[in-house]
Amino acid sequence: MKDLLNVQDYLFAIHDVGDWEGEEEQVAETLNELIHFAWGMLPDDLDCETIDNLINGIWEHLRGDLALIEAEFEELTDWVTHYIHSSLDEQV
Repeated sequence: MKDLLNVQDYLFAIHDVGDWEGEEEQVAETLNELIHFAWGMLPDDLDCETIDNLINGIWEHLRGDLALIEAEFEELTDWVTHYIHSSLDEQV
């Protein structure tokens, strides 16, 4: 029930990402872009709890990972695509 949730509730502000030695703005921006990307992949009829777990899982998997500032954005979106697809496949 994706229409019951709002992607804006999952986005990060600079102070939410912690200390990235001056790269906090980039990390927050990258995370937010990845969250929007993932949001677009989620089926409209997916239950709220699953959506919540999937979107929060992006941060859980990437928190503290230097890939957020070192990897190409395409590499990160490839990871998100794999993460979303494999997580949804596990539910079937």
